Amino acid sequence: MTAHGTRADENADDLDVEEALALVKELPDRTPAPRTSSSHDRSPEGGRSGDHRHDATAWTEARAIAERAPRHATGSRTGYLTPVDMPLASALGLTLAAPLTALTDLPSFDTSAMDGWAVSGPGPWDVRDKGVLAGHAGHAPLADGEAVRIATGARIPPDTTAVLRTEHGRVDDVGRLHATGATRPPHTVTHGQDIRPRGQECRSGDQLLPVGTPVSPPVLGMAAAAGYDTLRVVPRPRAEVFVLGDELLGEGLPHDGLIRDALGPLLPPWLRALGAEVTAVRRVGDDEQALYEAITSSDADVIVTTGGTAAGPVDHVHPTLRRIGAELLVDGVQVRPGHPMLLARTKKNQHLVGLPGNPLAAVSGLLTLAEPLLRTLAARPAPEPYTLPLRDAVQGHPYDTRLIPVAVRGERALPLLYNGPAMLRGIAAADALAVVPPGGARPGEEAELLDLPWASGGIGVCFT
Repeated sequence: MTAHGTRADENADDLDVEEALALVKELPDRTPAPRTSSSHDRSPEGGRSGDHRHDATAWTEARAIAERAPRHATGSRTGYLTPVDMPLASALGLTLAAPLTALTDLPSFDTSAMDGWAVSGPGPWDVRDKGVLAGHAGHAPLADGEAVRIATGARIPPDTTAVLRTEHGRVDDVGRLHATGATRPPHTVTHGQDIRPRGQECRSGDQLLPVGTPVSPPVLGMAAAAGYDTLRVVPRPRAEVFVLGDELLGEGLPHDGLIRDALGPLLPPWLRALGAEVTAVRRVGDDEQALYEAITSSDADVIVTTGGTAAGPVDHVHPTLRRIGAELLVDGVQVRPGHPMLLARTKKNQHLVGLPGNPLAAVSGLLTLAEPLLRTLAARPAPEPYTLPLRDAVQGHPYDTRLIPVAVRGERALPLLYNGPAMLRGIAAADALAVVPPGGARPGEEAELLDLPWASGGIGVCFT
């Protein structure tokens, strides 16, 4: 592994993307590296007993429990947060909590679909001196044989027969308009051509979009056109992140047994991509009272902690949850990395997601527990599941599901190396995580993929 990594470092500038990715793919005959102690957890990843899998929840069931948790907390059928009225400028990415019903006809009056002339009756036509522009009040009715210059979107004068496009007409030296269109005989127009009649798109009271529709840029545009200044939406769940550990540095190089905090920078934007509003990121030392005070003083909908979920001497999450009388919904998951993760209900309308301290293990917990929990709270639609064949074999765990970083190349998923619990190098190059069942997967075997937000939508879309 050392020599392999050295080659990648020395020759990186000479490699194309595929070759560079190949250096971090998982070799099918590679045996797993020995598990090292966590950078945030001070106990083995195995949890509170020597055979923690007997207590842990199956991976698919853990995700289902997290998705149902808000509904069970409130007895609500939906489980999402109380809807609010949000200005259009703040509603992007939220979910409609009420149908979008047209407040007006669209268009609200007959309008010109093209630049040209509004004409009445057969041609040629006498052209009025003053044209009709968009945004101006109505004009006098047209007499038979009369025309007036008109702009796209302008209100059609009464008694207009059609709009003659600019390229289909010419005005002679005495100010008379003649039709010159190649597709129809001169002086002939079709009644209603290039006119958008009132109510063509919808009538006032028509339902445009149902409850549950994600608010995209086109939805905002439609809402504005239909007369809305605000939308009834499900707000973003408020999340607080507590980064636990005395050994963490916020800047500079690791030294004297101290290491850099990787999860403080990683978690907030990822939680925002999952629909949360991150209200605070706090550092909490290895002190049980400090953790108790942090949790009990939080009014967030979701608390996310990093590390301290196992049974080491400074792992205070379980004792603190017992102290406050929290309901433990998931206590360990049959997944690698990250199986000491947990989900608890700390108050009727508050949940805590306890992530392992190792970075990739924390990412596993984020996708296993935080994503379905936040999705329900925010009324976001579940992503459509899909599979791709694995290009290479993946060694499995005997009992647990594995989540493996992969790069999607065409119609195949390329497993990446550097996928240990403490590593981020693999997922930094990944497009998705492959769900590998116990026992592993053969080359060409289909695997479910969990998309990473930036791979599908782009940073500017997902991380706002």
